[in-house]
Amino acid sequence: MSLATINHGLAPAARAAPTAPWWRGASIYQIYPRSFADSNADGIGDLPGLAARLDYVAELGVDAIWISPFFRSPMADFGYDVADFCDVDPIFGTMADFDHVVARAHALGLRVIIDQVYSHTSDQHAWFAQSRQSRSNPKADWYVWADPKADGSPPSNWQSVFGGPAWTWDARRGQYYLHNFLPGQPDLNVHNPAVQDAIMDTMRFWLDRGVDGFRLDAVNFMMHDPSLRDNPPAPDDGRVRTRPFDYQQKLYNQSHPDIVGVLERLRQVAEGYDAAFLLAEVGGERAHEEMRLYTEPPARLHSAYGFMYLYADALTPALVRAAEVLWPDAPDHGWPSWTFSNHDAPRAISRWSGGRDLDRWARLTLVLLATLRGNSILYQGDELGLPQADVPFERLQDPEALTNWPLTLGRDGARTPMPWRAGEPHAGFSPVEPWLPVDPHHFALAVDQQSGREDSTLGLARRVMRMRRSAAALRTGAILFHEAADPLLVFERRHGAERWLCAFNLGSAPSDWRLPDGWSVVEAVNGARADAPLPGLGALVARQR
Repeated sequence: MSLATINHGLAPAARAAPTAPWWRGASIYQIYPRSFADSNADGIGDLPGLAARLDYVAELGVDAIWISPFFRSPMADFGYDVADFCDVDPIFGTMADFDHVVARAHALGLRVIIDQVYSHTSDQHAWFAQSRQSRSNPKADWYVWADPKADGSPPSNWQSVFGGPAWTWDARRGQYYLHNFLPGQPDLNVHNPAVQDAIMDTMRFWLDRGVDGFRLDAVNFMMHDPSLRDNPPAPDDGRVRTRPFDYQQKLYNQSHPDIVGVLERLRQVAEGYDAAFLLAEVGGERAHEEMRLYTEPPARLHSAYGFMYLYADALTPALVRAAEVLWPDAPDHGWPSWTFSNHDAPRAISRWSGGRDLDRWARLTLVLLATLRGNSILYQGDELGLPQADVPFERLQDPEALTNWPLTLGRDGARTPMPWRAGEPHAGFSPVEPWLPVDPHHFALAVDQQSGREDSTLGLARRVMRMRRSAAALRTGAILFHEAADPLLVFERRHGAERWLCAFNLGSAPSDWRLPDGWSVVEAVNGARADAPLPGLGALVARQR
C-alpha cells in the first residue's frame, strides 16, 4: 500500500495546540423527545421520561445531548411550529421538568443543547395573532406580508418545502404572508431589528436556565429578498422531482446576505455565557458554501452540518473525502459537524445497505462516525443499529410524507419510538399505543437485549464513543487520507505525536489491504484483523506504537 497522503491542514508537530473548548470534537447524542421515553402513559415521550433515561445516554460516553423541540406548539410540524419560544408544551411536561433534565444532565457530565427555530413560528404564536390584525399594529412588520399582484395572485413564484405556493392569503390584512414550510408556519421578518431583539431575548432566556448551546434550525431560511423577485427555474438534472419546490433555484426566498449579521449578533450573546455553543443546520443546493460562510471565525457560529451524508444514497470513499475537503483545518474556516441519521432523513444503514448486512453496516458506520474530523452527532437508536421503520400509510403523521406519498418515504420511519425492553408492549416505550408504531424488527434490537454484551452494536457504540473522547487526535486532530482504491477508505488522525490509522472496506468483497507494521489495533469490527486482508464491510482502528 502506498503511504502517500493527501494532507488537509496538518499542523506542524512542533506547534502546540491551544486547549480546545468542550464542543470542539464533541460527540453529541440527538434525542427526539416525542419518541424517547413516555413517563405518563399517553403514548408520547416527555421530559420526565428523558430525564429518567439520561444514565443510559451518559454510559454511551458522549459529551452532550441535543433535544429536539419541546416548546409549546400545535404540533402541525411536531414542534418545529413554535407557539411560545419560552414555554414547555404540556405534552412534554413543565418548565420544572426541563430544569430537572438540565440539572440531571449536568450531574452526569453531559452538556445540554436545544433546538431553536428563528426563521418562522406557528400561526398560533401571540406575535402572529397580533401581526395579522392590521397593517398598523406594533407587530405588523414582524412577519413577511405582501400585497397580491394586480391579478390577485401571490407576490412571487416562491414554493413551499412541503408543497404548493409559499404564500397564503389572509383576509384580515388583505395581504399574503410568507411560509417557506407549512401554512401554519409563517416566516418571521428577521430584517426587522425588533424581531432580532426578540430572538436574542429568547436565546438569553434559555441560557439563563443553564442550557449549554443551540442547534439552529433552517438557518438559511431566516431572511428573504425584500424585493420579492421570482426564483428562476432549476435545471433538469435527471433527479425525480416530488415537489414544486424542487423545480426552482432558491435564490430569493432564502439565503439573504444579511443573515450573517444576525448570526454575529447571536454569537455576541453566546459570548456572554461561558462555553455556549452554536450549531447551524444548513440545507439546500448551496449548503457547503453557506456552512462555511456562517461559521467563519471568529465572530460567527461555532459549527454547522448539512445533508451531505443524510441524503446520500450510498456511502463511498469519494463522499467522505469530499466532505472533509470542504472543511480544511485553517484559521479562516469553522468547525464541521457530521451526522449520518436524524429526524429529517431515513436511517443511514437502510439507505446504504441495500437491505443486506444491516448489522455489519451499523457497526461500520459507528466506527466511521467516531473517527471523522469534526463533531459526531449520533441519532437516538443508531447505537442500537435500528433500521428505518416501516410505517403503514394509515399511521403516517409527517406532513411531508402525507403530501408526497408514495414518492417520498417522509420522516416518520426515523421517528418511531425507542425500543427499551423487548418483552414488553411497544418495546417498553409506553404501556399504551404510541403516536407512531414500533417496528416489529426493532424489538430484537432493544436496549435490554444489547446491554451488558460487549459484542453487541450497543457495546461497540459505547467503546468507540469513549475511544473518541479519550483521544486528542480523534477529537481535534488533523485528517490525512491515504491513497487507496475503491471501495477502500484509509485515513490517519494526528495530533502532535499521537497518530491513529483508520481503515474501512465499504464494499462486500475482501480487500488485500493489511495493517502496516508499527500499529496496534484498538478496535476492529466485522471480522477485521491485523494479520489478514480487510473483509467486506470490515473496519479497523489502530494506534501507532
